[in-house]
Amino acid sequence: MKNGMLTLRMAAFMVLALVGIEAAAQHRPSASGAADAIFPKGQRAPDATFTGTVWVQQLIQPDSAFNIPVGYVTFEPGARSFWHSHPGGQALLAMGGIGYYQEKGKPIQVLRKGDAVKCPPNIPHWHGASPTVGFTQVAITPNTPTGRVTWLRKVTDEEYNRLKR
Repeated sequence: MKNGMLTLRMAAFMVLALVGIEAAAQHRPSASGAADAIFPKGQRAPDATFTGTVWVQQLIQPDSAFNIPVGYVTFEPGARSFWHSHPGGQALLAMGGIGYYQEKGKPIQVLRKGDAVKCPPNIPHWHGASPTVGFTQVAITPNTPTGRVTWLRKVTDEEYNRLKR
């Protein structure tokens, strides 16, 4: 129990630090006048598990001492993950833009900067950007003995465009 609490406290501290850094970065204009991105885009996500252009920067790799990997994900407009689930659940922190999140059998939720979502363990879901505005998120996904993610199928255009306005 003590080790679990320590891991939880470390994760909470890390999240608070990321949010604070992101907030500070929002006030630093770049040469073009736009806010600087806090993290690099990273590597292009595979077409086998994402629709559209998605970039992933792994911020914290899993290891034997810390099993909660953290990634920074940039979705270009219209981009989204495939349906998937996580044995250990997942936490998503909306950092900018407009995002979509949907659990199987539930309506799409719109995510905006500052929103946080808890994806329950083993519940199929997907997330991504709105059709016209990109989206950035921090994804915290526990590494479990049965893995981190189970990829399912592509989110259809009909499912993606189902948001009630």
